[in-house]
Amino acid sequence: MDATILPGPGAKARPPRPRAEGERHSIQSVDRALFLLETIAEAGGETTLTDLANRTGLNISTCHHLLATLIQRGFVAKVPGRRLYALGARILYLGHACLQVDLPRRAQPYMEAVNRATGETVHLAALQGDSIVTLAVRAARHAVRVDTGKIGKMDAPHATSMGKAILAWLPEDEIHRILAHGMKRCTDNTITEFPVLLESLRHVRRNGYALEREEFLPGVLCIGAAIRDQAGTVIGGISASMPLMRATEEHIALLRDELVGATKALSAEFGAPNALNNNQQAIAS
Repeated sequence: MDATILPGPGAKARPPRPRAEGERHSIQSVDRALFLLETIAEAGGETTLTDLANRTGLNISTCHHLLATLIQRGFVAKVPGRRLYALGARILYLGHACLQVDLPRRAQPYMEAVNRATGETVHLAALQGDSIVTLAVRAARHAVRVDTGKIGKMDAPHATSMGKAILAWLPEDEIHRILAHGMKRCTDNTITEFPVLLESLRHVRRNGYALEREEFLPGVLCIGAAIRDQAGTVIGGISASMPLMRATEEHIALLRDELVGATKALSAEFGAPNALNNNQQAIAS
């Protein structure tokens, strides 16, 4: 659909969008439902039923029935106390999934920069539904290196800096869902009690990054930080791991600064507000 300025409330109805030659076999109801979503977006994210009918050229009854289905599926929501229809939370879910498809490509140069500056193993992960999934790994440049796992679903997010960097910014009920299969003990230092984990996540929010020492693997220290999108929502994270034999104060500081700088720059690329500020804004503890 063209990026055309559409008429506001009270404007004369225009005919329904004409179909292109390649759309002859499309399903009309689906086409119209998508047209409604696009129209609500162009109206600023919310509008009235009458305005929708005016803008699309569809009659009010058709709009009403299509909206009822979109509301049921979460793509549209009624604004409480007002006769307005707004884009629903399911739109955010799809947008979030779209960003994740693009995440590995965009993250690659930042992962390479951290890997090059520190010489350590670097991981990229994303939140997918109720799971945290490792998407990419850059191996360390040292002969002695850390192998913290393969690409795929993370089975102990409570024990890793990456997992904590992402979990820290989620609602408590969502953390419960992600950890529904329990908090298994990986080492003697693993946190296995939920209240203790919540306290640890408060420190992550306060510092803007997660640091984990021998909680997932003996002899390994990891630092992780979150990546945000244009809404400020956490969509993933980058972490770096090193053997404790190289974990001097200077090297830990280098790893932290490179990692946090990379995640802030990548978040800014995704349009995250205030991503390059010195401190991340912590949510209420």
